[in-house]
Amino acid sequence: MSRQVTQTVEKIALPILEAEGLELVDVEYKKEGQNWFLRVFIDREEGSIDLDDCSRVSEQLSNALDEVDPIPMAYFLEVSSPGAERPLKKEADFKKAIGKHVHVTTYEPIQGQKVFEGVLSHFLDEQLTLDDKGNTIHIPLNKVAKARLAIVF
Repeated sequence: MSRQVTQTVEKIALPILEAEGLELVDVEYKKEGQNWFLRVFIDREEGSIDLDDCSRVSEQLSNALDEVDPIPMAYFLEVSSPGAERPLKKEADFKKAIGKHVHVTTYEPIQGQKVFEGVLSHFLDEQLTLDDKGNTIHIPLNKVAKARLAIVF
């Protein structure tokens, strides 16, 4: 059900975001404790978003969701920036992240491990190339469980 909800919300949110000049980064629908949360992460190509952007999108999305009512139970709607550790989901996200430090987890071990961190040096033919302290790791996109930008301290 969670996947069906996120797909429906994506379809509803996209026209709203396009009209606002924003992009959809991710949609999450998950239960935390007793409550369900619908989280919509948005961003802007040319810079960061602000509280006014989130507020406008939240109001419009809430109204659109009330009309369609794709979620049968009570939930909290949160619209926000993806933050500094933005998730990487689409091919375009990976291409924009080339040269940046990323954190990747895989569905199955590659070279004996499932968690990788390093600089994304290439993204070609649906394969990520990470450079981690002199080691080069090639990860097929279909093996990636989660990927995000990572902050280096």
